[in-house]
Amino acid sequence: MTSPIHIAVIGGGLAGALVANSLRKIPHVDVRVYESAPEFSERGLGIGLSKLALQALEEIIPSATDLLRNDAGAVDIGASRIVIGSGPKAGALVCDIEGDAGLAMTRGPLLKALLSLVPSDILHTAKKLASLEQTDAGVNITFEDGTATTFDAVIGADGIFSTVRKHVLQGAEEHGASPVGGWECRNLVPVAKAKAVLGEKSFEVDREYCWVGDGGFMMHALVDDATMVQCIVVCVETDFPPDRKRKVTKEVLENVLDKSWFDGPIAKQMVEIMLDQENPAGYSIWEHKTTPTYSHGRACLVGDAAHTTSPYQGAGGGLAIEDAFILGNLLSIISSTAELEAAFKAFDAVRRPRCQKVIDTSRASGQLFSGQNLDVGIDAEKMAIEMSVLFEHIDALDLQAHKQAALDELRRQLAH
Repeated sequence: MTSPIHIAVIGGGLAGALVANSLRKIPHVDVRVYESAPEFSERGLGIGLSKLALQALEEIIPSATDLLRNDAGAVDIGASRIVIGSGPKAGALVCDIEGDAGLAMTRGPLLKALLSLVPSDILHTAKKLASLEQTDAGVNITFEDGTATTFDAVIGADGIFSTVRKHVLQGAEEHGASPVGGWECRNLVPVAKAKAVLGEKSFEVDREYCWVGDGGFMMHALVDDATMVQCIVVCVETDFPPDRKRKVTKEVLENVLDKSWFDGPIAKQMVEIMLDQENPAGYSIWEHKTTPTYSHGRACLVGDAAHTTSPYQGAGGGLAIEDAFILGNLLSIISSTAELEAAFKAFDAVRRPRCQKVIDTSRASGQLFSGQNLDVGIDAEKMAIEMSVLFEHIDALDLQAHKQAALDELRRQLAH
């Protein structure tokens, strides 16, 4: 190849940082990352990466696990215990899940660690995309500050309300993000505070707890080198605030959760933790229910721009890593800009079915955990069986076979 392929990544969150790491290693690819905010940042929420996600990340960044432990404060995801939290069976065990399931950390340090590997001269902030147009010469992109440039291709990693997504889907409004049917409130508290409120017993064994019940569910888990505990309350949503945000008070939580929660072992304590922060707020959980394609010409979608999923299976971060892994492998073997469209079509062909299934089973998991699965209800034994069915495919993906399927599809596309 006589000249490099110039690619713009729109969005400097986790998906954009992952793609930048994957593409920067390819000799014939010149990548630039454009972030709309004044600086690269992520909200201080926890994120879990499964063994499969870490395996994919190691393919992109050798020794990634050491990087996350040393620079992102990652801790082992220990065992998980699922317990009934409301009703007459409150305290009943649904199931225990074995430990050694991956790593947990918060998003800010994770993003910082990923970007530390990327040359600073390819990272650009305060660059909010205004429009993009594909021509025979490439993709013209214009930013809201009035600057414009042309790239051979654009990868949209610009989140749930992605501008690139609107271009790829040609404005198809019916495929925009929409409510899942739940809202969540989170608080990150020091371990000492969590132990004082939740009780020492919850921390005798290194495990994540998930309390399931009628109208919602609750979780708490160690993060940040085991110095902090992320606490989450998820409630069924029946009203949908236009800005996706609501004020959280004791009365709000008592009204949305079934009253039997407050006779159980955990709700009063978790409500106390939720309210022990400045301006407690709840945020509606949205998703992309369907997406007809992840590519259009020389534009492609990754991460939440392609497949926003609810957090109920903790798989969103892993999907973004898989995206970067597959995209990097596809772009590493093309030999000209004329093959970009085929590479993006191959990406869509293998990634979309995988991601759509996670979106669907994650939504179903949230319904299960909050007592909305009418066939299961709040029955511990039935819930354990249904969980096994919903979760079994998440880490069953064979990464190398998935990569080979993408490469085979690329060759098929190029042969046409």
